[in-house]
Amino acid sequence: MLPIHSGLHVQIPPIKTQGIKTKLIPVIASSIRWQGAGRWIEPFLGSGSVAFNLKPARAILSDTNRHIIEFYLRLQAEKITPSSVRQHLEREGALLRQEGEHYYRVRQRFNDSHDPLDFLFLNRACFNGVMRFNRSGNYNVPFCRKPNRFRPAYITKVVNQVAWVTQVIRTRDWTFRVADWQTVMAEATAADFVYLDPPYVGRHTDYYDSWSEHDADTLASYLQRTTTGFAYSMWQENQYRRNRHLDRFAGYPLVNFDHYYHVGPTETLRNKMVEAIIISPGHASLPVLACQCH
Repeated sequence: MLPIHSGLHVQIPPIKTQGIKTKLIPVIASSIRWQGAGRWIEPFLGSGSVAFNLKPARAILSDTNRHIIEFYLRLQAEKITPSSVRQHLEREGALLRQEGEHYYRVRQRFNDSHDPLDFLFLNRACFNGVMRFNRSGNYNVPFCRKPNRFRPAYITKVVNQVAWVTQVIRTRDWTFRVADWQTVMAEATAADFVYLDPPYVGRHTDYYDSWSEHDADTLASYLQRTTTGFAYSMWQENQYRRNRHLDRFAGYPLVNFDHYYHVGPTETLRNKMVEAIIISPGHASLPVLACQCH
């Protein structure tokens, strides 16, 4: 069994990303069989919601988005604290209430200096929780047009999320790294377990860098050769079409479930979708049975 507390209480991390898996964590946790002898590896960390809630003792957590990794590295090193987050959001939120254009000043400042606290501010004040960067690597999401966004209760909510994540990080042997999935997967052993939540092929995926069908096929080919146990998240179908990419995993145990996306740049990307988790127990894990959840 996955070595987590049986009374899993799901919490939300401070960073928001498209496709965040917070509501799916109970399904993910109950679907994976792993002894926990090695390391939990996530090559597509995103918000970090899965790792923070499952709390493995040892982990390698990576992403190509250096701003996400830098934020969590600062928490780990105690260079960002709940107190400093509160002070930053209170100060910038007060300026935002005076003038909505302050959002764009912070955005320009972040693109110049890459301050992790500005990154958090933008992430919580941008349009519909979208995280998007242009080809030059600059954050380019517009303002959500809510100048009163950072009210005391909202700031406290974010600060509490930071405090929770900080406590988890500091009590575990975790390595955060800016790296692509190939680099990280090259370190995986049979005792490890890998959770992969890559950008969804066939959908809007430019949250930080590009992800093509070729990239997805390369990853699928790698997974079919690895001896490391893994769980691979991917969309299966919506009301319009089925994801044929999953045909590559025919014969693998599969867990599927309905999910509704509330974060996305347009309404057409915020519909109900059937999600899938492809599971391979690997050589160091117990067998898992496919199931269907709704």
